Amino acid sequence: MRMLSFIIPAHNEERWIGRCVDTIHAAMEKVDEKHEVVVVDDASTDSTGEIARQKGARLLRVQLRKISAVRNAGAREATGDIFFFVDADTQINKRAVNASLAALRAGAAGGGCVFEFDRRVQWWARILHRVGCIVARLIRWAGGCFLFCTRDTFAAIGGFSETLTVGEDIAFCQAVKKIGRFVVPKPTVITSARKLDVVGPWEVIKLLTTIALRGPRYESETVADFMYGQRAQECRKATR
Repeated sequence: MRMLSFIIPAHNEERWIGRCVDTIHAAMEKVDEKHEVVVVDDASTDSTGEIARQKGARLLRVQLRKISAVRNAGAREATGDIFFFVDADTQINKRAVNASLAALRAGAAGGGCVFEFDRRVQWWARILHRVGCIVARLIRWAGGCFLFCTRDTFAAIGGFSETLTVGEDIAFCQAVKKIGRFVVPKPTVITSARKLDVVGPWEVIKLLTTIALRGPRYESETVADFMYGQRAQECRKATR
């Protein structure tokens, strides 16, 4: 029987990490595969690590502050044959796992699921989200909240690019496509809408346009700030 490794990068995610791990365990109760959950606690100053351990996850503590490096550290710790990379504020389900495994059994090298938000969002965000999901399925890209691949694929592409502070998920999609088929299964996962609380519509449109033009190398000071910087920290505090 294969081992599935769910790898969760986390920095100050005490509000979300318990729910994330719970949904993995709940999904795997209905999937006939062995699994492990590896939470990579990256320099958290809250109770993220303690909660993860209480929920039955294996805890790896690092001081990296770069999500690509954190994902890679989790993969090195993992013992599974298949890797699932799940963001700490994301809730997965049996349908997404089964569809991912079916794609791999059919010969895919890797893939990722698109997401729904965990609450009703602004009208402009609903429109941009729907357009984004359609485009993601057409061009076979997926964000980092739920990505998967075999261990062999991960080794072949060299993991996530640590030259990138953001955009490592898109670079992962592109790298997988170079060695095999990247799929975006029909089932979706659920992720937090919290970043929409610190950005406006024009900022999101500018970001999506930059991604379309530059691919994974879309980083700027503004993007890094609302993804992982001060604005992201303020958003975490506001949602507690």
